[in-house]
Amino acid sequence: MKLKIQSMKELKAEMLSVARGERKAPADAGRISFESIEAVMRLLTPENRQLLAVIEKKKPASVADLARLVGRAEPNVSRTLGKLAAAGFVRLKPGAGKTKVPEVAVRRLTVDIDICHLTDRVAVA
Repeated sequence: MKLKIQSMKELKAEMLSVARGERKAPADAGRISFESIEAVMRLLTPENRQLLAVIEKKKPASVADLARLVGRAEPNVSRTLGKLAAAGFVRLKPGAGKTKVPEVAVRRLTVDIDICHLTDRVAVA
């Protein structure tokens, strides 16, 4: 999995160009996209990284179980997991009944920053 770093302006221009038939859809069109490295880092706060570490180490059986393990309210943990899942960092697998079992999907990110241009890249391991 690779993340795409692209501003909303660039994304809009790309989509319009494809829609007008001026170019083919890029190979990375389906990738999860962030506006900047800063946006990725805003999601990977120390609190969220601690949540990921607990998921990896303790293997909670549900979101409620995870909330108990980290001492946070279940709705708060559920919202955070939704954001992490949308970014591809977590998978929420079906559990017993209606429960969802959180699982870490990404262990490591590698950032390639071109200091002279705003064309950062993130590789996921």
